[in-house]
Amino acid sequence: MTTETSVARIRALNDTARRTSALGQFFLTRGVAELPPDDQAAILDRVRTFDDFTPANDPHDEHDFGAFAYKGRTVYWKIEYYDLLRINGSSDPSDPALTRRVLTVTFADEY
Repeated sequence: MTTETSVARIRALNDTARRTSALGQFFLTRGVAELPPDDQAAILDRVRTFDDFTPANDPHDEHDFGAFAYKGRTVYWKIEYYDLLRINGSSDPSDPALTRRVLTVTFADEY
């Protein structure tokens, strides 16, 4: 059962992971990775500073997904919760001792 306290903890951990790349890993899909370094840096900066969370894009209030426009294309980012070996899903995303966060940045048309 997810409690309000565990949701708040998941949200805080996701914000930390997204802003600092601590607690997990960042991955770029091919389309984003093939951009010039300045464009990649601009997109990652937008991911790190994203704060446009609404019930429509964040229904569980975990800050685990975002979307924004970049040079005419839609960028998605998503945080997934895995066990420490990244084989299975985490049994408790609110516990960083059990969870490895993986953030993927992609263009919507690659999704």
